[in-house]
Amino acid sequence: MMMEPRAPSILVVDDEVDTCRNLSDILTDLGYRVDTAHDGPSALGLVRRNNYDVALLDLKMPGMDGLTLYREIKKLRGGTVALIVSAYASHETSEQALAAGAWQVLPKPIDFPRLLKLVDEAVGQPLVLVVDADPDLCGTLWDLLRERGYRVAVAHDEQRAGEQLRDTAFRAVLIDMRLPDGDGSRVFRLVQKSNPQARTVLITGHRSETDRVVQRVVEEGADAVCYKPFDVPKLLATLEKLTQ
Repeated sequence: MMMEPRAPSILVVDDEVDTCRNLSDILTDLGYRVDTAHDGPSALGLVRRNNYDVALLDLKMPGMDGLTLYREIKKLRGGTVALIVSAYASHETSEQALAAGAWQVLPKPIDFPRLLKLVDEAVGQPLVLVVDADPDLCGTLWDLLRERGYRVAVAHDEQRAGEQLRDTAFRAVLIDMRLPDGDGSRVFRLVQKSNPQARTVLITGHRSETDRVVQRVVEEGADAVCYKPFDVPKLLATLEKLTQ
């Protein structure tokens, strides 16, 4: 069953109530679904319950700052694109934010035309789910694909993959065929059921052990197979072709 289109969702986090209200009003008028929070813990509560396409995070807030908050958001929702907003961003702070995975750092007062252009661009980036039990490999793929303009969510097991597939429309899903709770064929079938529009790439480093199940899943409709260690240009070319 095809997932119903939904309005892009944005989380605005700033300890200045007026800033949150103004941004929420503007973005809502443009058709976005907007939630606001005034501190890090409240924002994380929203992130645990909801999936957001974009997070606009104030850098300087009491308690948890915007950069620390983003690191926590990334653990929960890797596919959320972060824009850090600050009146105090130094070159060093900007470098730290970008190194942590934030997409852009914007100065205050906010240049609204530039902000809205960036939000629109971020929402348009293809969303990819990586399902693999290896955190280091997932981190490497996250960095690699983000540099190429993809939004990247991560799941380390079938349960977490299923949770994300139920509430998010992905353009492509990379599925490791050897997971802690079984092979990747069940994840592939979850994609077919809840995200049938998503293209699927099977990945494995155990070719001799998984050839039979890989062949079966390809016959069921998987789009491509990539073997570990990855031929990176081939993987990127495959994803680009599938997400066009």
